[in-house]
Amino acid sequence: MKIRESDRLQQMSEYYFSHKLREVRDLIRQGKRIINLGIGNPDLPPPPVVIQTLQQSADGVDNHGYQPYQGIPELREAMAEWYFQTYHVALNGRNEILPLMGSKEGIVHISLAFLNKGDEVLVPDPGYLTYRSAAQLAGAKIVPYPLREEKGWLPDLEELTSLVTQQTRLIWINYPHMPTGSVATLEIFSSLVEFAAKHHLLLCHDNPYSLILNPSTPISIFNVPQAYDCCLELNSLSKTFNMAGWRVGMVVGQTTFLKSILKVKSNMDSGMFLPIQHAAIQALKVSRDWFLQQNQEYETRRTLVHQFLDRLNCQYQPQTAGLFVWGKLPGGMDSRDMTDWLLSEYGIFVAPGDIFGEQGKGYIRVSLCAPKEQIAESVQRVENVKARMFDDKKLYKKQLT
Repeated sequence: MKIRESDRLQQMSEYYFSHKLREVRDLIRQGKRIINLGIGNPDLPPPPVVIQTLQQSADGVDNHGYQPYQGIPELREAMAEWYFQTYHVALNGRNEILPLMGSKEGIVHISLAFLNKGDEVLVPDPGYLTYRSAAQLAGAKIVPYPLREEKGWLPDLEELTSLVTQQTRLIWINYPHMPTGSVATLEIFSSLVEFAAKHHLLLCHDNPYSLILNPSTPISIFNVPQAYDCCLELNSLSKTFNMAGWRVGMVVGQTTFLKSILKVKSNMDSGMFLPIQHAAIQALKVSRDWFLQQNQEYETRRTLVHQFLDRLNCQYQPQTAGLFVWGKLPGGMDSRDMTDWLLSEYGIFVAPGDIFGEQGKGYIRVSLCAPKEQIAESVQRVENVKARMFDDKKLYKKQLT
């Protein structure tokens, strides 16, 4: 008997990293030593107080039941205080913050809450894959807007305007940007808020990387006063506090918007585990010294990744934010061919740029989420890679200059 899958899945495929990491695990089982520089999965631990709080709270006999869909008041207040300390944005913890089980959940919830079948969604290209898949799950039409290197991977407002139709409902932005690491300014945010208000769009800003190697002062979309009328912002403890597996995030914005999202969320889960909420509160209170120490480690790793990309003859921006370095391959190289070649010949997994969109063709993304010893070993493995690139005519179609 054949059971047909839903129509909404017909245009969707399995998440790239889901199937690619199976391939990596198979190679490891075969005895190959693979260095994973492909995903943004922090390998550093959370602050010690976070783990201690989780353990203490988990010992409480009354802490294992269902919890409020909106999170406990103390968590929302801690998130509000963190927003004020980090971005100088004043939020009401009672009704302008909704805790999430990771911001990826929030992307799907927002899409289901505000999109109907046939609506159009503007998504960045290159950009996070979940913006697209969430729109597809909601039955909406994906309209990519190109981000280009020559424009600093920032939106072109004239081009955005040309893509707007009567069916356009929502636009996603993400700065500091993944995968390129580009950082936006307050002026750019202001122009994007003005654009969204003019065209009656919901502007959703995904903001998980603002405290990681950010060469600028961290900003929120709500540093723009007019943003309250047409914007939502997602944030997460996953990257900032090395709590990716804990699944703690938040969406902030006006009460009306959050009530719509809660209609979806309250039908999808039964609340966040209370000890995790208690631990998250402590994470949000850590001192700036902790971030300074973490960024010093990432700075060391980024220098090594630059050396790795130098040996591949890639171009890159030396000062970018976030957990990745975006490398431009020498002319004539295909992203997938290059990443498959590095994995099979050198045992190094990096992400091909074209999985993030058409504008990612000819690029690779290298993660900082590996111990510096492993990144240094990757540098050594590709020490003489250029000579082999010359010889592999299929991989490399133009001569190095």
